[in-house]
Amino acid sequence: MLRAELLEVYGLDPVSFEVAGGECLAVQGPSGSGKTVLLRALADLDPVAGRIFLDGAERNGFSGPEWRKRVRYAAAEPGWWGETPREHFSQGEGLDQLVTTLGLKTIQLDQGLSRLSTGERQRMALVRAMIDAPSVLLLDEPTGALDAKATAQAERVIARQLKKGRAVILVSHDPAQIRRLATRKLTISGGRARMGRA
Repeated sequence: MLRAELLEVYGLDPVSFEVAGGECLAVQGPSGSGKTVLLRALADLDPVAGRIFLDGAERNGFSGPEWRKRVRYAAAEPGWWGETPREHFSQGEGLDQLVTTLGLKTIQLDQGLSRLSTGERQRMALVRAMIDAPSVLLLDEPTGALDAKATAQAERVIARQLKKGRAVILVSHDPAQIRRLATRKLTISGGRARMGRA
C-alpha cells in the first residue's frame, strides 16, 4: 500500500490519500492542474513536504534508487539514455512476453529508438516500468499516443498488474478508461484535490 499524508505539492493544497495493492486510483484534472507534479513527488523525483509510506515504511527510510525501483514512474513523454530499447532493461525474464502482449515485436528491442513511432516508444516505456515488478506503478497518460487497439492491449496489461497485487496510480484524460481500470479517482481542480468513486 502507498499512503501519502499532507503532501504539499506545488500549486495544490495539502493532499492525503492511500492506494492498496490491487487497486487503481485515477488522477484527473485539467492540463496544468498538478497531476504530473503529484506523480513525480510520489516517485521522489521532485522535493515535496509531507510524508509518503510504502507498506508502512516511510520514504525517508529508502535510498532514492531503492524507492524508485519499488515505486515506478512512467512519464507521458518517456526519456531514453541508450540507443535501443534493450539497453534499458536490467534483466530479461518475461521481457519477450510483455513486449508481444503490448502488440510490439521482440525484434524492436534491438532497433534504434529513433526508428520506433511515438506509440511504440510509449509501449516500450510501459514494458520498462513493469518488467522488474515494482510495488507501485505511477502511470502518466500511458496510452496518450496509442490507437484504440494498442490502448486495449495496454489496459489488459495494466489490469494484469492489478491482479498481481500491484497498486496503480493512473493519470488519464479519458473518462471511459478511468471507469474501466479504476475504482476511485482523485480529481484536481482549482488547487484542491478531492476523492470520489471512478
